[in-house]
Amino acid sequence: MNEMFELEGASLTVHLPGDVDHPVSDEIRRESDRIMSHIYIRTMLFDFQNTGFMDSSGIGLLMGRYRALGMRQGCICAVKVNPHIDKLLHLSGVHRYIEIQKAEGEEK
Repeated sequence: MNEMFELEGASLTVHLPGDVDHPVSDEIRRESDRIMSHIYIRTMLFDFQNTGFMDSSGIGLLMGRYRALGMRQGCICAVKVNPHIDKLLHLSGVHRYIEIQKAEGEEK
């Protein structure tokens, strides 16, 4: 599971797998909580490059990390988001709280 997490200074990047469902979300939450209890994390980047499916537990994961980081603007960012995940993040309203960067080559 640790290969999913990349720490650089006060920034933690989470490389998400192909499917972000309840068991995966729970594992990422536990591991990120463990990391944040030992190291000050200012920003978290969620890399959606390999992700094709995400259910509501993934939305909960993103919002939970937003709350865990003190609900600061710009503290959570979703990067390399494909059109399907982008639509899900907008329909759920998450885009109001986290920055979303589309995958290269994707139009807005």
